Amino acid sequence: MSLLSVENLYLQFDTDEGRITAVDDVSFELNAGEVLGLVGESGSGKSVTAKSLMQLNPSNSVYGSGSKINLELENNVMDVLSLKKAQELVIVRGGAISMIFQEPMASFAPAITIGNQMVEQLLIHTSLSKKEAAELSVEMLERVGINEPGKRFFQYAFELSGGMRQRAMIAMALSTKPKILIADEPTTALDVTIQAQVLELMKDLVEEFGMAILFITHDLGVIAQVADRVAVMYLGRIVESGPVREVLHAPAHPYTKGLLNALPKLDALDEPLTPVPGDIPSPLERPNGCVFHTRCPEAIADRCNVSIPKRVDVGHAHAASCFAIENVSEAA
Repeated sequence: MSLLSVENLYLQFDTDEGRITAVDDVSFELNAGEVLGLVGESGSGKSVTAKSLMQLNPSNSVYGSGSKINLELENNVMDVLSLKKAQELVIVRGGAISMIFQEPMASFAPAITIGNQMVEQLLIHTSLSKKEAAELSVEMLERVGINEPGKRFFQYAFELSGGMRQRAMIAMALSTKPKILIADEPTTALDVTIQAQVLELMKDLVEEFGMAILFITHDLGVIAQVADRVAVMYLGRIVESGPVREVLHAPAHPYTKGLLNALPKLDALDEPLTPVPGDIPSPLERPNGCVFHTRCPEAIADRCNVSIPKRVDVGHAHAASCFAIENVSEAA
């Protein structure tokens, strides 16, 4: 059985402008010892999908009645969305699931040392003594490449550089050895050498503890290096998913093709970049039919703007939602 199963996740936000849809019928599974990459432009719904796994979205969130997030804990399956009290959610938040947030400065309390924050969460989620928690915290700071970890343990977040804060946050998230680690752009502020070190650390922990990782990033190069499977999101929907090498080498959806075409090519550095045409629509102006049809070079008139395409298998565990693919399948 999957460690995590997300079924028909539907999430809206109540705003002054009305109720807007952020996540629309998203389903995926995450297995122990696996890294699932979640990619897409800003505004695609990646982070709100990830935060739903811990119920971290704001109080104006409205989940669909058929949405389920099933988490396996000690041979017991828990529906995360059924948890209502903060005490119940402690099991999930920082315990079974940890998250590395995109902005480290906003994640640390400015008036509490890095070490005290790391120790506090270990005392909440583990049976370690205060001394053992401190020793483990220093060890984890060292493992993510922070120099003089014993000194950094007693420092505040504002005393660290941006890259060092990011590494400290990664160390904090990994120290409880969660079943699932959500990494939201975890290497954005790091230089390439530290980035490689952190990615290698994550892969080692997956192998050592059987941990699963949901890895959110814009960097398809990082996804190719670290992920086993990838899901491509656009305006709240997963438009393509499958084994990472198959999706990147043989993309089926026009949006995935557009993201790959936008990457610089080492064998043609003088050629101009090819961006995905247009801009991602506002959730307040969500298109009818296929959400990508307003930017799609393969859009079919009077079809893509009317109906939502079904998922079509295009390879081994590789599927995409696109009417152009359906037409090819029907012709074959």
